[in-house]
Amino acid sequence: MKYRNLLIAATAFFAFQQAGAQTSFKPGLRGGFSFSTISETRSSYKTDFYIGAFGEINITKKYALQPEITYSRQGSDNVGYYFNDNTQTETVKFRDLQMGYLSFTLLNKLTFGPGIQIQFGPAVDVLVNDNLDKVEMYNDLAFISGIAYRLPSGLTFEARLKKGILDVFDSSYYNDRNDYYLFGSYNTNVNFQLGLSYAFGGKK
Repeated sequence: MKYRNLLIAATAFFAFQQAGAQTSFKPGLRGGFSFSTISETRSSYKTDFYIGAFGEINITKKYALQPEITYSRQGSDNVGYYFNDNTQTETVKFRDLQMGYLSFTLLNKLTFGPGIQIQFGPAVDVLVNDNLDKVEMYNDLAFISGIAYRLPSGLTFEARLKKGILDVFDSSYYNDRNDYYLFGSYNTNVNFQLGLSYAFGGKK
């Protein structure tokens, strides 16, 4: 029994040593174009930018865990809403809505073949600036999925979808008629990201 326990301990020790030898950390930067809208609104996509930093933790050759901090400018352009002037005449007006989020992401990265990556994971977004008249929710929860191609140099081409979960927009403020033609009752963030990232050499 004693020798069996020693064998198990030795096997576990060498397994941890091997895992440690494979694990590496690489810091990096990311940025690109942001294409966003607010769901259940009559509007057009807003084109803006995102920029951030990350730490890539390579656990195996095929799997990495990547914490990220990203600033993303989101919102929606040409949002139609009802407006009553002093003469009680109701008209439809259009306005560009902008919301800037600081996003904290824990991304899973699976690598296939010569650099093709599948990316997915949760994100917590904190609203840091906006031009809304009334804010429904200052934080958002989102899920990210995407695909990427990484070059041997560490440069990566990325395409992602970030879909918000929470109702972030007070539609009743702009939709006093409640006919849901211009606004639905539950408005979430929809954000497409297209850009580049670069992982530095890092350390073993």
